[in-house]
Amino acid sequence: MRRSHAAVAVAAVAVLVGTSLWWFLRGDGGPQETARRYLDAWQRGDYAAMQALVDDPPADFAERHRRLRDDLGAARWMFTLASLGDAKDGVAGGAYEAKITLAGDRTWAYQAALPFVQRDGAWRVDWNTRVLHPDLKDGQRLRASRAWPDRAPILSAEGSSLLGHSSGSVQQLVGAVGKLTAEQAKQLGAPYREGDPAGTSGLQQQYEKRLAGTPALAVQIVDGEGGVVKTLQRFGGKEGAPLRTTIDPAVQQSAGEALADVDKPASLVAVRPATGEILAVANKPGGYNRALMGQYPPGSTFKIITAAALVADGVSPSSSVACPATTNVGGRSFRNSEHKDYGTVSFRDAFAHSCNTTFARMAVDRLGEERLAQVAHMFGFGAPIIGGLPAVRGAFPSTKDATALAAASFGQGQVLASPLNMASVAAAAADGTWRSPRLVPAADAPQALDAKGRKPERPRPLESGVTRALRSLMPAVVSEGTAAGVGFPSGTAGKTGTAEFGSGDKPPTHAWFVGYRKDVAFAVIVEGGGTGAEAAAPIAARFLRGL
Repeated sequence: MRRSHAAVAVAAVAVLVGTSLWWFLRGDGGPQETARRYLDAWQRGDYAAMQALVDDPPADFAERHRRLRDDLGAARWMFTLASLGDAKDGVAGGAYEAKITLAGDRTWAYQAALPFVQRDGAWRVDWNTRVLHPDLKDGQRLRASRAWPDRAPILSAEGSSLLGHSSGSVQQLVGAVGKLTAEQAKQLGAPYREGDPAGTSGLQQQYEKRLAGTPALAVQIVDGEGGVVKTLQRFGGKEGAPLRTTIDPAVQQSAGEALADVDKPASLVAVRPATGEILAVANKPGGYNRALMGQYPPGSTFKIITAAALVADGVSPSSSVACPATTNVGGRSFRNSEHKDYGTVSFRDAFAHSCNTTFARMAVDRLGEERLAQVAHMFGFGAPIIGGLPAVRGAFPSTKDATALAAASFGQGQVLASPLNMASVAAAAADGTWRSPRLVPAADAPQALDAKGRKPERPRPLESGVTRALRSLMPAVVSEGTAAGVGFPSGTAGKTGTAEFGSGDKPPTHAWFVGYRKDVAFAVIVEGGGTGAEAAAPIAARFLRGL
């Protein structure tokens, strides 16, 4: 049996080779050469080259073929010569096979006639509508009709739908679905076409193909009005997959209620220290996701990082340090809030009372730029956040001199961070390990790559002794430091921040409070809110009391 098949194959090749040689000796490639050139041109979409090989082509020849690909939504196609008959009296019959890859990587295959005619000594394709498909008639065209499945939902961590959530901040995270423009459809590729529904923002856009699924297809012949004449083949669709987020409804509700009475732009973001999961994101007003995309000087909340560097290099919470009202570094005078002079105090007290002069002096005298930058990196500064939605990274640029380093030590100068950045700093202090924050669970990591294909950063354990020291320093802020008397529930640890921006003798300030309690770490910012103790800390306290 195998020898019989082999003999047939050899014979077929011999016929084709013999035919080619015969036409070559005549000085003409013959219908086979015309077929090869025609099908190659079709495969690469060169309709002008195809038309040049056709005898008496219709005026809309190129447009018909261009529309064929669009109407089918073909991702790719392949055309091969299937057979070629003997030439007689200037005509020859033939056939080709088409293999067309449609949406969802589904292949539709068929064969159609490819006749030839010899005109003025040259062989050309004797084209008619049935060359496109054997069942096609004049005035008709091929079309792949699509039926999209119901869009899969976006869920909270506990499995409830977030679609139409009462929180505007949650709606912003979820995003919107709208009709695609031609350019948007082109960017998404097959099976998308202009006018199709698709995510245009938020998670709906980021996870479009997962949520939308794959449409069912029906390859059809339709008339000039679009009416179905005949269905040639059907392909089943595929339901979209639900997307579970890390949003905790109870934590989200408490975050929203905490901001309810705030009359300035503000944001609150909460994460779980042990995993980096984002539990809540609240922005007021809506329209701009400052929690993930806002970049602000972190002010004294950055002292968590500077304190970590100093502790790792030998300073203990009980170490005696100087906290004068002012100190001069490189010709610039740095001062404490309200020019308070605390004299010689423990490092714990200097942290609790947010002594700018202590941190400015010690950063220059004991740390240096390279060391402080190294520890900032351990707390996630400079690391891309790839957790489900775009988010800015914390920035700790190189400092040009001691004066700039002193300013950076308490979150001024060129240091910038988002509320999410600082919530992850508080989470690292609570857990002992910095983790890249995530809005989508790690199980969906393959879809959480950024535009350059990078995966989330690996966890970064803090250096020896740092966590233990921060668990002494940060509670002191609440019990006896700048946030004392705010009314935090027991077990809260944190850090206030009052970050100057703009210019002038008394520039305006953003108000910060970052911290943790039990398994929730958080950051609050109030733009232009004044001091962290007066504007941000009360919001944080309301948030924690609501959990």
